[in-house]
Amino acid sequence: MTTTFLQAGDRVLLTGDSITDWGRDRDQPDSPWALGHGYAGIVAALAGARRPDLALTFHNRGIGGDTTRMLRERWERDALALEPTVVSVLVGINDTWRRYDGGTVTDVEEYEEHYRAVLDATRERLGARLVLVEPFVLPVMPGQEAWREDLDPRIHVVRRLAVEHGAVLVPADGLFAAAATRAPADRWAFDGVHPTPAGHGLLAEAWLDAVGLGAPR
Repeated sequence: MTTTFLQAGDRVLLTGDSITDWGRDRDQPDSPWALGHGYAGIVAALAGARRPDLALTFHNRGIGGDTTRMLRERWERDALALEPTVVSVLVGINDTWRRYDGGTVTDVEEYEEHYRAVLDATRERLGARLVLVEPFVLPVMPGQEAWREDLDPRIHVVRRLAVEHGAVLVPADGLFAAAATRAPADRWAFDGVHPTPAGHGLLAEAWLDAVGLGAPR
């Protein structure tokens, strides 16, 4: 079998905001149907189909609306307590969005502080391998072109943290930008942020490619 980033028996945690949350069953968070119907559920389905020998277990702890501060506040309960061996994080668009819809500014330094804290705790407590997914936006709604000024520095933080922590990086922002040259932006993210079914499929395939479980070619 081809060697992948994932190992036999891995417990994989996918967490972040609504993009990961996406319809998961919070009342039964560890049931087989609790992964939602977004990219997290697709990742689990395809990983299991492509490498059943790995006997992977997946958990989804995304919460809609979360910023990096909110993710940090629940990290002990929703991440460390689960003792995952692989942790995948997608967070940051709400730190940007709240600036433009509510005037709540999280500067880049604070964003990095919260993000770094959860990664450091994960490495120190669990020694888990990390997958970092870039936050992204497509210019679908009025004014979203201006979001780049706030979001781009956060994307650079994620890239830098991936290097520092030896994490796998899923370059989602560039991925969605490239997809928008092949079909209209709202074909991939209906409001520029939340993926359509096609967008979730795109993100799931990119995640699987990054960890070495992409579709055979």
